[in-house]
Amino acid sequence: MTDLLASMQAALGLPTTPIRFASDGALPSAFAVTELASASIAVAGQAIAELINQQTGRLPSLEVDRRLASFWFSTSLRPIGWSVPPMWDPVAGDYATADGWIRLHTNAPHHRRAAEKVLGACVDRADMASKVIRWNKTELEQAVVDAGGCAAEMRSWQAWQAHPQGRAVNAEPLVHFTENVEAHRSPWPGSMAQPLAGLKVLDLTRVLAGPVASRFLAGLGADVLRIDPPTWNEPGVVPEVTLGKRCARLNLHQPDDRAAFEALLKDADILLHGYRADALERLGYGAEQRHRIAPGLIDVSLNAYGWSGPWQNRRGFDSLVQMSSGIADAGMAWKQTDKPTPLPVQALDHGTGYLMAASAVVLLARRLENGRGGSAHLSLARTAKLLIEQAAGGQDALRPEDANDQGLLVEQTPWGPAHRLQVPMKLVGTPLQWTLPAANLGEHRAQW
Repeated sequence: MTDLLASMQAALGLPTTPIRFASDGALPSAFAVTELASASIAVAGQAIAELINQQTGRLPSLEVDRRLASFWFSTSLRPIGWSVPPMWDPVAGDYATADGWIRLHTNAPHHRRAAEKVLGACVDRADMASKVIRWNKTELEQAVVDAGGCAAEMRSWQAWQAHPQGRAVNAEPLVHFTENVEAHRSPWPGSMAQPLAGLKVLDLTRVLAGPVASRFLAGLGADVLRIDPPTWNEPGVVPEVTLGKRCARLNLHQPDDRAAFEALLKDADILLHGYRADALERLGYGAEQRHRIAPGLIDVSLNAYGWSGPWQNRRGFDSLVQMSSGIADAGMAWKQTDKPTPLPVQALDHGTGYLMAASAVVLLARRLENGRGGSAHLSLARTAKLLIEQAAGGQDALRPEDANDQGLLVEQTPWGPAHRLQVPMKLVGTPLQWTLPAANLGEHRAQW
């Protein structure tokens, strides 16, 4: 734990002090997934503790429950009498090619259409498998990407280190901070109990890292407004990640909606976005324009494969990065099986999400001190490097979940009542709690 925690603390500029961790056991994996979960939640909590200390002179004590952290890296929601829709499209997944393995990510309808444009229409997995087996993995990956889809061949860690994109992202810092020049003075509006109260967070992120970050910020009092395009949906994760937020829709190709977006951005304290590196630029909202609209903005962004190298603008998701970077390959050897073996949870997404939240809070503390906003860049592939280079995962299993792990409150969601698991982070005097239940996308107005 100490190596992972110290690496994250150093990347964020936080004191490299020990943090208390409770409970034993680990998720079964070739990698230290429970340690990643615990350490990333811990540094997000530590960033909040340091902010409180900066503003009040009191440093609250922090403890993270490793077992609950592991569970939250899967799902926190426990529906009562209903079930969350499946997370995966029926044909998404790993397929054998003529010379290895490839993963096709088809959850979004346009991504499935791109795969089928290359492979032909598929009625089910067996149909897809019969088409994929005729291809070489590298050629199919490139063909799907060229068609606007999402795919990743399975590579070893050694192959990824030699790949131009692997070399590029592995040379990047875990968190790349930059600071604005001009000052933007505003007092701390929060309190010990709600340190982020009064702060506006504009969330342009989707599955899954960014929404984890904004959910954490909402739990500490931030006013989080999530903006999605008119037709976007992700039914398998919305009940999990919209806790504490309001959710609206805007079409940034329409003048009225662009004006509404710019008004929101002008008043935002923190912007979270997870578009490909060139996407906001193409919409006319590149870094320079964002900076002009909202001087002093805290601008935190992630992408899949990093911010340099030939793939910096490539579409990607946690499961694809696991295939590209050697995680699924190492898992296959660890499990002694003949097929790709990913992490037991989407740990790159969740881990990067908490690092994003920590980055936003670190930048907020700096702004309160010197008046300057700033930005932070993170990526799933760089978080993967952090995990891969740590020692192997633990051997002892976690104690199974039981009824005592659930909070007492019943969350009244649009889909039905639910419990949440108890939160894994205990910060004395600063409870992590949410005032709004999970909501459907587009349920609210696009206004603060």
